[in-house]
Amino acid sequence: MKGLFAKLKDALVKPAAPAPAVQADASPQEGMLINAYCTCAEVPALQFAHTMAARRDLSDPELAPHLEGFIGYVLGRGNGEMSRNRYHVMRHIQRVRQHLSLVVEDAQLDAFADWAVQANAILFLRDGGIRDPHGEILLSANGEEGDGRVAVPYPSQAWERKARTEAFLSARQMPPPAHLPPLISEPELRLRTPQDIAGRAFALLAVAVQAESVAAGDPLPVETLFGRLPSARAHLTPKELAFLSQKAPSELEVAQFGWRYECVFLLEWVMGLVDELPFPAAICDVPLTTRLLLDAHDEQALMRAMRVRPDSEILDALDLHYRLHWLARQAELKAQAVPAGLDPGVILERHHVLNWLVRFENKEWDEVDTPT
Repeated sequence: MKGLFAKLKDALVKPAAPAPAVQADASPQEGMLINAYCTCAEVPALQFAHTMAARRDLSDPELAPHLEGFIGYVLGRGNGEMSRNRYHVMRHIQRVRQHLSLVVEDAQLDAFADWAVQANAILFLRDGGIRDPHGEILLSANGEEGDGRVAVPYPSQAWERKARTEAFLSARQMPPPAHLPPLISEPELRLRTPQDIAGRAFALLAVAVQAESVAAGDPLPVETLFGRLPSARAHLTPKELAFLSQKAPSELEVAQFGWRYECVFLLEWVMGLVDELPFPAAICDVPLTTRLLLDAHDEQALMRAMRVRPDSEILDALDLHYRLHWLARQAELKAQAVPAGLDPGVILERHHVLNWLVRFENKEWDEVDTPT
């Protein structure tokens, strides 16, 4: 939108709202101070006149707490109630990979807007408002939302993937609602490392096998379990360690950890150990899922054997299971039958492990959430 930023000049002379943004030594005559929060790992070159005040990525240890503070700022605006823009601004900040604080001359604001679209940035200005790449208000300093047509930006890959998933599910007579947002996409992705994936798979198999043995009334000694799965011990989470340490875990815990075979199977698909990820209509082949990791024996051998799938395939699976999870949850909330051909337990486990893989909310395994 040519010239759209011209109306923002007033922001330069208003008192600055309290915010976590980096400040620059700039006066209104020098241009507009903008903090750009970009979700793309690689941003385009800044081919316009500007003065850089600060620039950092996630290798800077101060950026993560800064982003947490920014989320607190967003959630604390206005009456504090969750709204569409507030929610999606929060999700955007959780995906930020680059933070730039720069002063842009008025004549360069349209060029900056083009850059911000490519960097998938939201903008924080001196008036305390948060805006889209074109300068339209997402949230004002007092928490009010702007035009209802304005939305938090997503890379084109995310919109294209959402459309493909919707078309696929509509063809199966289970269309998801159009209002569900896009998800993380290739330019934003920080996939877990191969070592993390291998270790997580062994740990999940250990707790699943133990849960199965307890359910069968013949619990395995923990040392026997680790003898068969030596790489599992180093990758267990606090909750998993607590489960394995119990002599008599509850039925609920046994059932929850027994479902972890589905997570193992999905990770085996990610690692290229199985060729296809079936539609989540039935549980996995547990004996085959177990044997694949037992044959690998340890983490190093598994890492030599794995061929991690392309990012696009993993993100396709995430997008599919996110929308299927919404359908399954809505059916449950309305006390209706789940759409035919869906297993809600399988969907939940796959969604959990996929969110862990893409570092959703930057949480570790025990804290991973699967909101829909």
